[in-house]
Amino acid sequence: MNSSKFKLRTLIFILTLSLAFFPSHLFSIDSLSYKIGQMVIEGYFPNTDMEDTILYDIEHRNLGGVILLEYNCWDRNILETNNANLQSKADTPLFICIDQEGGWVARLNDNNGFDASYDAHYLGSLNSETTTRNQAAKMGGWLSDMGINVNFAPVADLNINPDSPAIGRYNRSFSANPHTVTDHCYWYYDEFKKKELVATLKHFPGHGSAIEDTHNWFADITDTWSKQELIPYKALIDSGFSDIVMTGHLYNSTIDSNNIATFSYPTLTGILRDSLGFNGIIITDDMLMNGVIAYDLGFNESVIRAIEAGVDMLLYNRWYWDGSSYRSPLNLIVEAVQSAIDTGRITESRIDESYDRIMEMKAVNNTAVRPIIADEFNLKAYPNPFNPVTKISFHIEDEIYETAQLNIFSIDGRLIQRYFIQLNGAGTYDVTWNAKDLCGKYVPSGTYIYGLKINNELHTGKMTLLK
Repeated sequence: MNSSKFKLRTLIFILTLSLAFFPSHLFSIDSLSYKIGQMVIEGYFPNTDMEDTILYDIEHRNLGGVILLEYNCWDRNILETNNANLQSKADTPLFICIDQEGGWVARLNDNNGFDASYDAHYLGSLNSETTTRNQAAKMGGWLSDMGINVNFAPVADLNINPDSPAIGRYNRSFSANPHTVTDHCYWYYDEFKKKELVATLKHFPGHGSAIEDTHNWFADITDTWSKQELIPYKALIDSGFSDIVMTGHLYNSTIDSNNIATFSYPTLTGILRDSLGFNGIIITDDMLMNGVIAYDLGFNESVIRAIEAGVDMLLYNRWYWDGSSYRSPLNLIVEAVQSAIDTGRITESRIDESYDRIMEMKAVNNTAVRPIIADEFNLKAYPNPFNPVTKISFHIEDEIYETAQLNIFSIDGRLIQRYFIQLNGAGTYDVTWNAKDLCGKYVPSGTYIYGLKINNELHTGKMTLLK
């Protein structure tokens, strides 16, 4: 592992496990604005001439993530340094995201120090598990090396319309056969997971039949879409996929006659959450696409409609132009959501739902956190779920260890309890936690993270307190 990569991972690890002790920006962990900040991903514009910059949003507004585009990736050495710099300024580890599908849509390619890659259509036509896995593993390695932890891939759209201007025309779909698409998406996802990357299925509920491109204008799929476009999502979710699903700004009157999918409760909550059982993060496609603008809701209304529908994270590839100047999307979103809560249109508990999903993925799924996993310690909590007492145990086989440290954190990264354990040779050790914090107060129901630190190695798990 090169030194810069090691420093980046160490920094991210320290930031996550010590979140409660970083006073630099004086965030209130429980503040509404803090939670809203985690629900936004912005394009990285290193333009310091603007009043609000992305660095300001990271340092002062708790921005959830950054998306990298072509102009961020022109030099691999600068890319790695920039990503490390962005993470160093974040109180909560960032999702650093990219579109690395392969082929036409590949930010890392043979023009900026990497290699050319196959497009999805070629891989689907070849239909070789080995070839697809090899490409996914190779690209995943690049992303991991660069400090990127979220890939907006693979594409789960079916190639129903080979001339579809956003999908088929650019060979972004693996196949018109939903089972072939499922296989290749799974191979991508599985290889990304091995590289500790979060994968993204897109564009729900299916963009492959569209005759319009949502980048350019309103896309109505009412007469072209079919339920077979849900097959890859159902199969992958049934197999355990729980990372991210990206919405398409697609209108289908048979599902919702009033809204595009991004603003549609029947689509995102009714189908994706309830019918298909997805429990990961739902993210929008770029909210400044013409497919959204053509719907003519305005900035604030678009934000609120998306959250009402079930969206967890809002994606903005660029700064918002309000007619006279460029504005930080996050700043405007905080104001819009706070206003909607004040008027009773949405509840703070709705924000908590998304915030908890985001923080759990960052804390548990080795996304922004990359701990060293020490499987030989056999760390576990029992009972789990519990009320109000659980026993956290681990096993030591090597007598060289002298001490261990067990920390318990809330899902948003606050230190709840800490134990120092004196080790007396090989054997099984356990700590009983009675759901009290450092001040001796009982903690509320919810998910908690426990982490064993021993000999500079970390093993983590999660447990649920039910009252």
